[in-house]
Amino acid sequence: MITSLKSYLWQTRSGTYGFLSALPLFILYEVLIVRYNPNNNSMIRVGADIWVKEMLMTAGQGDHMVMGLIILLMGGLIFFVERKKNIKIKMQYFYWMLIESLFYSIFCAFTVTKAVSFLFTHIPGVIMLPLQISSGIEESSFGLQIALSIGAGLYEELFFRVILVGGLFFITSRFFIVQKVSYTIAAVIGSLIFSGVHYIGTLGDEFTLQSFMFRFLFGLVLNVVYILRGFGIAAWSHSIYDILVTVAMNR
Repeated sequence: MITSLKSYLWQTRSGTYGFLSALPLFILYEVLIVRYNPNNNSMIRVGADIWVKEMLMTAGQGDHMVMGLIILLMGGLIFFVERKKNIKIKMQYFYWMLIESLFYSIFCAFTVTKAVSFLFTHIPGVIMLPLQISSGIEESSFGLQIALSIGAGLYEELFFRVILVGGLFFITSRFFIVQKVSYTIAAVIGSLIFSGVHYIGTLGDEFTLQSFMFRFLFGLVLNVVYILRGFGIAAWSHSIYDILVTVAMNR
């Protein structure tokens, strides 16, 4: 049992499981975003989706065939790099990853909410906020809101966790010998940036200290999940959280 648990924790943290577990999110997001966008010529998309695609391609917001090819190449590269790690694909691991992500999304949401409520004692009850840029999104169709929730989990984790926190760790590790120090600095700075971008641009939310602190703490939790459990579980935890908020807001 202990050996099996160790194998699960080690293997599901790998890039291979992260890539494979994120594929359903990518497919669902792309299908739903096309299906429920009111204007196919000017689609509403998650901001991090556009940022990532602009980083990967020079052809605007992306040609789907080119993007698909890039994803396949990325997957091939991950499999090649990790080929000597003896990663074994087990379907039951994906089920456990989903359950683990659901636990993190619920547990962390209420933990962060209680922490913010404690810091700002005048906030009554429980406040749960969607983590994607959400100004005006509540006026969109339920299907589009679900699509954006899924996309936020996928692309914001890819941009803010893999690219930003990973990049910050790479830079800080050049100056600090102890890995934990580098990870801590990268996680805190990444969380500040993650929270701050939600208030930038025409689609940005109105700034309040409470919502900023909520997103900062939630970003910090997601950073810890990413560092300890990998990209796949972080992406699913984020997506599930946003879906739960979307469902609650439409009740």
